Amino acid sequence: MSLKTVRTVADLRAQVAAWKDTGERVGFVPTMGALHEGHLSLVRLARTRARRVVASVFVNPTQFGPNEDFDAYPRDEARDAALLASAGCDLLFAPTVAEMYPQGAATTVTVSGVSEPLDGQARPGHFAGVATVVTKLLNQVQADVAVFGEKDYQQLQVIRRLVIDLNLPVEVLGAPTARADDGLALSSRNAYLTEAERPVAARLNQVLREAIAELNAGARVDAAEAKAIEALRTAGFARIDYVEVRDAADLSRLGPGPVDRSSRILAAAVLGRTRLIDNMAV
Repeated sequence: MSLKTVRTVADLRAQVAAWKDTGERVGFVPTMGALHEGHLSLVRLARTRARRVVASVFVNPTQFGPNEDFDAYPRDEARDAALLASAGCDLLFAPTVAEMYPQGAATTVTVSGVSEPLDGQARPGHFAGVATVVTKLLNQVQADVAVFGEKDYQQLQVIRRLVIDLNLPVEVLGAPTARADDGLALSSRNAYLTEAERPVAARLNQVLREAIAELNAGARVDAAEAKAIEALRTAGFARIDYVEVRDAADLSRLGPGPVDRSSRILAAAVLGRTRLIDNMAV
């Protein structure tokens, strides 16, 4: 099944406007390609909330740091288009970098507070790139509802904040993290894992589940975090950027004692050349 693809904002808006003229709701799923079941679950969720679904495939250069994997990031548009079509997507928006960032582009969107800890510290400038490109995409598509995965939980909270602050007329839905049979969160970057690293990677979600069990039994936040970090080191992770329990809404720091409000445990760790992230509700 072929999927209609557009590459300009003008063509995208023309198609969305035609749908809206007939009263059809439009859903939107932004991606960077290299699609997997997690992305397809977002498309299917969008389909339950809208008659038409647009997905974008754009590897956004502004959210990659100078020593990150922008050039190596996997790209296969034909495969992505086939998968999107199989999941019920109606339109693929696959712009060029020049279409998204015309010559002379000088505007950046930044979100204070929720973007600052965790990946905000580990990847300086990352969330400014995310906030800018997502603001542009939401404005370009003009969808009624947009779906983002909870695997990138901090990103989801950044987007929720910017949608409120900028009065963007779109409903933001968070979708549960899709996981492999051993619990590893599905990610395009999992393709970087070697055969020997793959079972070690599964320890990340297991360690988080162990920490949650301890927290629910009354353990102190600081003790659970420290134990989880040590468990990841023992498992073989080369670098642990963070394992932290944060407020579920604004990602503010909790006190060192037992969990006293709705929270999330979030982690980022490097195994070989793969940086893995995960999070779970406490």
